[in-house]
Amino acid sequence: MLTGWRLALSKLFIIPQRYVLAIMALLAVANAYTMRVCLNLAITQMVKRPAAVSTEDDNYDPLVCKERYGLEGNSTDIRSLYSAKADEDFLFEWSEATQGLILGSFYYGYVLTHIPGGMLAERFGGKWVLGFGLLSTALCTFITPITVKMGGATALFILRVIEGFGEGPTMPALMAMLSKWAPKAERARIGAIVFGGAQIGNIAGSYFSGLILHTGSWEHVFYMFGGLGLIWFMLWSVLCYSTPNTHPFISDSEKKFLNQNVDALIHTYSKKLEPIPWKALLRSVPLWALIIAGIGHDWGYFTMITDLPKYMTDVLKFNIKSTGLLSALPYVAMWIASFFFGLVCDFCVKRGIHSIRTARKLYTTIAATGPGICIIMASYSGCDTTLAVFWFIFAMTLMGAYYSGMKINPLDITPNYAGTTTAMVNGIAAISGIISPYLIGLLTPDSTLKQWRVAFWVCLGVLVFTNVIYILFARGEQLWWDDVKAHGYPEGWTHGDLPVRPVDSEGNKKEKNEKEKK
Repeated sequence: MLTGWRLALSKLFIIPQRYVLAIMALLAVANAYTMRVCLNLAITQMVKRPAAVSTEDDNYDPLVCKERYGLEGNSTDIRSLYSAKADEDFLFEWSEATQGLILGSFYYGYVLTHIPGGMLAERFGGKWVLGFGLLSTALCTFITPITVKMGGATALFILRVIEGFGEGPTMPALMAMLSKWAPKAERARIGAIVFGGAQIGNIAGSYFSGLILHTGSWEHVFYMFGGLGLIWFMLWSVLCYSTPNTHPFISDSEKKFLNQNVDALIHTYSKKLEPIPWKALLRSVPLWALIIAGIGHDWGYFTMITDLPKYMTDVLKFNIKSTGLLSALPYVAMWIASFFFGLVCDFCVKRGIHSIRTARKLYTTIAATGPGICIIMASYSGCDTTLAVFWFIFAMTLMGAYYSGMKINPLDITPNYAGTTTAMVNGIAAISGIISPYLIGLLTPDSTLKQWRVAFWVCLGVLVFTNVIYILFARGEQLWWDDVKAHGYPEGWTHGDLPVRPVDSEGNKKEKNEKEKK
């Protein structure tokens, strides 16, 4: 029975607590992405720009879009065109390679805490693993201006690594919580609410950063998004809990409903943690094909979210307000397209038009080769900015097919260990976030259109190669090692027995009775 004050609180919430969690989780993901991407736009205003290149210089690029503002000569300072305020005392002389290293530094920490974060969330609950992780990111974001002014590029690099440590457990912890809160009949809509926060974060981070940078200094970007992260943490601490049974003011009716309709609450598993079949998992070709496809996707995705603002500012010469708006539009398109591709995919699978395996390969191919070709077309659009922006938006529209492709493939091939395999895929694939910004910085030292074309061709090559591997080896059905009891061992398996998953108390009794009968 609920105490009097808890009963009173439960009646204040018209929205069921599982949807309160979904909304707060959406804001968690949105906050995570805004704090992740705000540097991508802010760095364009933090760095001193070199003088324009003379026509006699070997690096002169006749396609650079200087004519959009009537800029001529070799010493024109164009920073005034980008930002209303430019405090030269706090602008940094960082090379393109250094900027690339800084932009990728977040992912050094991010890739290391995926699997540990998921394990901690499964053992102790996702509330505080997620909450304290994003709190640390919010604090780091808030103190970014004073840190970079005191310590320069090195201090900013270290601070971004720490931010990555905090955000690594975000998705695994959310998955652990949703497994306790989302009934099967509502899983799709709750998932759509929660994970739509990623694109909302990208949109808000780009658009509002552009507005802030247009009217104020780059420091304000970090104060705003860091402050919003701190406010979110306070609300999260009060409103959300790891499971319905530990929630202090959930209604009796909702708690009863969830305990009757959420699989993770119906079955009382043994206290022993589920053993992970590492011997088979690490030898699984379909799983490694999925990881490789993830590396390719993240390479293209991080190229877009990390370096698109720099391309629009340095090559296309958009002012910072326009850069923020135009950098946000591709994510709006991707968000809308993801729902469209999802509906089409489910319709075709349900009608038997194609199998699940074919669906995963088809939509992964659309999300890989399509965007790669589009960014090449954008680079060959020259200074036709309308056409270039169209190709960037179309690229992210096609990337929306990713959610119907490899993103949900772990649920097909490893439903019993989807948390672990998802953490592996996301964690290893995020290495692309380290490599791609730094490599692009090396390939574009003068940030000319010709140099960016080379970077985009490399991106297309990575996307196509990784997609071919996925097409050859991907699967759409449960792998044998995910349930050895049901599938048995494959012919030629010589690596010993795998641990058997624990079953619920009823399963133990049934198995014991069958043994006694035999």
